[in-house]
Order: sequence, then structure tokens, then C-alpha cells
Amino acid sequence: MSHDAHTHHAESHSRKTSAHPSTHDGAHHGHAGHGDMAADFKRRFFIALALTVPILLLSPMIQEAIGLGGAWSFPGDLLVLLGLSAAIYGYGGWPFLKGFVSELRDRRPGMMTLVAMAISVAFFYSAAVVIGLDGKLFFWETATLIDLMLLGHWIEMRSVMGASRALEELARLMPADAHRIDADGSVVDIRLSDLKKGDRVLVKSGEKIPADGDATEGESSVNESMLTGESRPVKKTTGDGVIAGSVNGQGSLTVEVKKTGEESYLNQVIDLVKTAQASKSRTQNLADRAALWLTVVALSVGAVTFVAWFIAAGRDLAFSIERAVTVMVVACPHALGLAIPLVVAVSTSAAARRGLLIRNRTAFEQARLLDTMVFDKTGTLTEGRFGVTDILVYDADGEDEVLRLAAGVERGSEHPIAAGILHAAEERGIDAPASKGFTSITGQGVQADIDGRRIRVLSPGAIASAGLSPSDGRVDELGRQGKTVVYLVGGSDDEAELLGALALADVIRPSAREAIERLHAMGIDAVMLTGDRQEVADYVAGELGIDRTIAEVLPDEKSAKIKALQDEGRRVAMTGDGVNDAPALATADVGMAIGAGTDVAIEAADMVLVDSDPRDAVRVIALAKATYRKMIQNLWYAAGYNIVALPLAAGVLAAWGIILSPAVGAVLMSLSTVVVAINARILRVE
Repeated sequence: MSHDAHTHHAESHSRKTSAHPSTHDGAHHGHAGHGDMAADFKRRFFIALALTVPILLLSPMIQEAIGLGGAWSFPGDLLVLLGLSAAIYGYGGWPFLKGFVSELRDRRPGMMTLVAMAISVAFFYSAAVVIGLDGKLFFWETATLIDLMLLGHWIEMRSVMGASRALEELARLMPADAHRIDADGSVVDIRLSDLKKGDRVLVKSGEKIPADGDATEGESSVNESMLTGESRPVKKTTGDGVIAGSVNGQGSLTVEVKKTGEESYLNQVIDLVKTAQASKSRTQNLADRAALWLTVVALSVGAVTFVAWFIAAGRDLAFSIERAVTVMVVACPHALGLAIPLVVAVSTSAAARRGLLIRNRTAFEQARLLDTMVFDKTGTLTEGRFGVTDILVYDADGEDEVLRLAAGVERGSEHPIAAGILHAAEERGIDAPASKGFTSITGQGVQADIDGRRIRVLSPGAIASAGLSPSDGRVDELGRQGKTVVYLVGGSDDEAELLGALALADVIRPSAREAIERLHAMGIDAVMLTGDRQEVADYVAGELGIDRTIAEVLPDEKSAKIKALQDEGRRVAMTGDGVNDAPALATADVGMAIGAGTDVAIEAADMVLVDSDPRDAVRVIALAKATYRKMIQNLWYAAGYNIVALPLAAGVLAAWGIILSPAVGAVLMSLSTVVVAINARILRVE
């Protein structure tokens, strides 16, 4: 955030977030803080803007500038002008006056100090002129400065997106209740909070597992991809451990509860996210540093100017105050107040049009310094679904025939392997033939009759037990790549013949390879961090040219791995889409969530890549670099003119008859604002 007052609010927000339990109320409360602040700035801006219109119309300097020459003057108009200006000074300027006091208390003068001094000097000097002091009115300067500063802060607050909702989304992974099996065998639905260690619960097909525990009865495949990163459903039988929040497959399981509440695996993930979010570093904004120097220079030059003219040169009070006020007017940070927020607003909207949603501005600015990009595999570099990668032909009429027959058999199945085979056939324009008598063979595969012939799609284990395993080195190589191989067998058990084999793996996104190449061109290392098996990760890494692979890691390990990379001195970005990525996304210097992923990953991230395109991670870095360049330019435009204008405003060339009037100083200040606004608008996003 740009200003010290904002930083204070952000730090307070983090403390509140980390202190709250993972409840809906706690998550919501954190967001309300930023939302209330943005609404307050918005309300103050529009009210101040409405008050500014009559102030401009009643200001003599403005009337002279547009050639009216006091045409709108009337008895008591200056008192009306004073009253309107007092209202806008007190109401619109209150956040800056309060921030000024806070900065003085902390002995850290910055933007708020300069703004408060600028509006205060202009207002009180103008009020003195109304009362009787000889001089010019700067009420319009006070009003417009307050308007622009309120607008800048409102824009900033809208760009600040807290990540506390991640905790709420994590909690939503848990079911609302559980089916407890009592001692007499009856099943009773109870609230999740009433579960105790040792309870037995029934988990039906398609339901979420309510607590960490061990399966005691039943057999099923459980989808743990949102928790562990494993791309394939994991088979669970008696004695196998299950994780709360994972989704049961087609079978039913009886689970003995081992962990509940804060001890659960999912709750540990929640705690990791909270800790990582609370400890996320915040860098001091460039505008803060520029404002500090401008504050010191402006106040120093203003004081020296007054003393030099009033005491050293012996000029009258009105002239001396006018010189000091002119210095303050020239130094008024109209442009500086908008230099950063305008660039942020332009870059944020430009990014949104390209599907890049910036949620955390500070982290986004740090993206320009990244040297390591960490990708989750499943759902990020890959599509998170099985696809056919290889077709081996043994006793069939080519690859298309193998795929056609396999698709015909799998038409009756809902297994992920079946979906992959059917999708591959569709991509090749192969129509799956009609089949009859579809049967699932437990632990072996599926079978059906096609054109009066028995066709089976079997696992390697089923093939080996039937004595049909081919002596084919290609299958061994596919296995080393972590691919799943199924075999196409024709005929009955007595007359079985091996027709072919299909290898399936998580489908690599077509855009992933280009993303890695672009990162390498930018001098950024690509790392893959996944909960999937090492051989699967190695295969994907080899296909894409990944520099480093870290596989078979759980969420707490992912966060630790990110921290380890940071400890090496790296600036790390993390791109992922699952709950298992949430702690790592929050720990990384920059977290990027794939938009098609879970809400929790999106809420824990600093940026969201809506189109689920890994290349967008590269575009974020390019945009961050372009935005930073534009910020630097704007800061120079906003403050650079002071190098010339401040000495002139102070009257260093008065001996030669060159004195910068307050009106000219105001024009110079306004021109710098226009330049900053135009420069921000021409930000180019590649």
C-alpha cells in the first residue's frame, strides 16, 4: 500500500486475520475492513467533489483565469467560500489530518504530512485573507487537492484485495454433517462438530469424507487431488488412511475417525495458510520514499523562504507568506498522489481485459524481481485429466483400430481412463462402435461384445495372470515415465489374443512448453512442485524442459519447499490451482492461481490467471516490469518539476524580476498532474 497509514491498516488487518479462527465470520470480518475503508474514501470523495464546484465558481483567481472578472461576486461571497472550504477541509481532509498526526507520533513524516501541510497552509492562509490579510485566496487549491487525494486513495483501496476468504473456502471443503454408525449398527446423521475419535462413519458414493481416519470396511477410489496433488483417484481398502475433505468415488467406505477439529489434516492446511498470509512481507512503496523527500524539501524550503524574505530581506508579511505559500502550492502532491494509483488502475484494468486479475498490488509490483517460477503440475502444467499419449499395436489393424475397439468397450464406463480413451477417439474423429454386455471385472478391467466378438480392456496385472504380457521394451519405458498402461484383448479366455495397448497420462497443456521457453528467455528458472509420483513428474518435466522437479510432497512440504527456495536467496512465484497449493501460494513472494482451480487457491493467491494458461504467468511478470517502469517515470514527472519550480517559487530570481506567482505555480502543478495522467494511460501491456 502506498502510504504509511495504509500500511498500518494492512498490518492491523493481518493481525486480525491471524487471530481469527477459521470461521466464516472471521474471514468475512477481514474483508469488511478493506471494504469499509474503500467505501469511506469513495463517500468522502463524492461529497468533496460536490462542494468543490461552488468553491471553484466563487474563487476570484478562477474567475479571473476564465475571464469573468468577478461577474459571480455578491455580498458575503467570500464568507460563503470560507464556509464551503472549511467543510471540505474538515470532512474531506480528515483522513489526511488524522494520518498526519499518526506520522508525527511515529516520527515517520511522509505523504500524509505533506498533504496535511499543503491543505492546511492553503486553507488557513486563505482564511486569513478573508478576515483581512492582504493576499490571494487558495481555497480552490485546498479543495482540488483534497479531491484528487481522496480519489487516489479510493483507487488504491479498491486494488487492495485481502486473502482472508481463503480460510472460509477451506472450511467449505468439509461436509456439513456425517453418517455415524452406532454400536447397534444404525446410522445416525450428526453435526461434524459432534464427531469424536473412535467414531465410525459411513461415507457414501460421491460424498466428502468428514474426518481423518482409517477405512475399516468397503472399497473405493478417493479423489484427493485437491488435497495432495495426486492426479489419479487413490484406491482405498480396509486399513488405508483417508483425509477429511477428499471426495469418495463410486464405492462406499466405513471410516474410523482418528483426528477431528484442529488435529485434522485440512485444519493444518488452514493454519499454514493463515501463518503464511500473516507473515507475507510488505515492501515500502516508491511513493512513500518520494513523499518523504518531498515533504522534507517542501517544508524546509517553505520555512527558509518565509524567513529569508520577512526577516533577512525585510519584505512585508503578506509578500513573505505569499512566497512560502507559493512554495507549498508548487509542492502540493497532486501528481504524486496519483502517480502510483493511476498506473495501478490502468495496469489492473488492462490486465483484467487479458484475464489477469491482480488481487495484491504489493506482490504484483514484486513480480518484476522474480528469478524462480514454481508450477504445480496437476491442473496447471497439465489439464488434470487422463489422455492417451501412446498406442501400441500387436495384432490389430493399426492404432485407429486399437483406439476404436477400446472406445467401444469403454462407452459403458465412467472411469477416468474410459473418459481419456473416449476423448482421444473423439479427437481423432473415430466413432466408438456399439457394444453389448458391458461388464466391469473387479480389479482387472472391463469387457463388452463388439461385432459379436468379446473385447476386453485389462490392467497389466490381469494380463500377466493370463500369461499374455508382451515382451516389449516400450511398455517398460512407458512405465518408467509414470504412464498408466492398459491392454486391449480380443476373444474369450481360451482364445485370447493381445491386440494392442494404450498408455495414458495427465494431459500436458499445449501452452505449457511455450510458457517455460518464455521464462527461460527472461532468465527465470522453472521449477515443478507436485504431490504426484516422481516418475510422473520427471516425464512432464522432460517434455517441457523444466529446470528442477520436486515431487511426492504434501501441502506442508510444499510450503516448506517454497521457503527453502527463498532461503537460497531466490525471489519465488508459485502457480497452482488446488487446496494443496494454497499454503505455497501464500508463502511465495508472488502467488498465482489458475482460474479454473478451486476457490481456496484463488483466494490465497495474489493474482488469478482466469484462462488457466501457464503463459499468463509470464505475462504477469512482463506487465509488472512495464508497470514499474511507468511508476518510475510518473514519479519523476510528478516530483521532477519541483527542481525548477521550487526555486522560482521561493524567489531566487526575484532580483532579475522573475517571480513565480501562486497562479503560475498552480498551473505548473496542474500540468504535472496532466502529464502523469496521460503517461499512465499509455501503459502498454504485451
